[in-house]
Amino acid sequence: MEAVAAIFGLLFLLFVAAGVFVTVKAVKAAKRGVDRGVAQARRTVEDTTLRARQFTQPGVAGELAQLRLSLRTSMRATQDALHTGAAEDASLTEALGLFERLSAHGHELDDELKRLEREPDKANVTSRLPELRERLQRITHSAESLRWAARDRARQFADDDLTALGEQIDMEAGALRHWSKEPLEERIQASEGEASGGASAAGAGASAAGASGTATSGAAAAASSGGAAGRKSWGATEDEKPAITARDPRTQPSYPWQKAPRTERTI
Repeated sequence: MEAVAAIFGLLFLLFVAAGVFVTVKAVKAAKRGVDRGVAQARRTVEDTTLRARQFTQPGVAGELAQLRLSLRTSMRATQDALHTGAAEDASLTEALGLFERLSAHGHELDDELKRLEREPDKANVTSRLPELRERLQRITHSAESLRWAARDRARQFADDDLTALGEQIDMEAGALRHWSKEPLEERIQASEGEASGGASAAGAGASAAGASGTATSGAAAAASSGGAAGRKSWGATEDEKPAITARDPRTQPSYPWQKAPRTERTI
């Protein structure tokens, strides 16, 4: 009884532990989903705000917003391209490492541009704009190089696969059309051989039938001569003639074009 209670207690503890584990996993997954949703919403709000500043605030503020928007757009596009390609091509792992290092410089530039948006000394900000543009161009150029290299690599792989697939399809199509030439000639030759074989077999059958007919007629002649000899040996004379009996119409073969014989009436 104690052993059964211990087993039930152990099973209960296992179920509780499994429930806790599943609950923790579900909570963490939900938290990650919420964090991704919040981050996505924050990025959307920031991008919308930067676009609004770009068109509504002329001067230094508008140019800073344009620089930040260009940086964020280029880095996000490169990140999406590399992550998407790395799922199918393991060679992009090193490119992802380089992009992470480039992202650190991009975040640093974005933070600096964000601080300059709140800078009251606009003259100082204006004097630093050429340097900021140069840094932005270097970062975005590197990001675009990685992005387009990944896209060109994926497109080249797709072209190579399409070329190989086209060659295989051409070979298979040629194999499927192979029956329309040689097999037809082979069938014609086989049919001609069968026709010649049938004619020779028919000739052999006719000769065999002729030989059998000759043998039958010879046997019939021998039988008739034997019968005559038998009659002579048993005392028959040449002046005696065999009796002729009338044919029985019931035993004669009838044909569909013959008329039925009339029966005599009795009075």
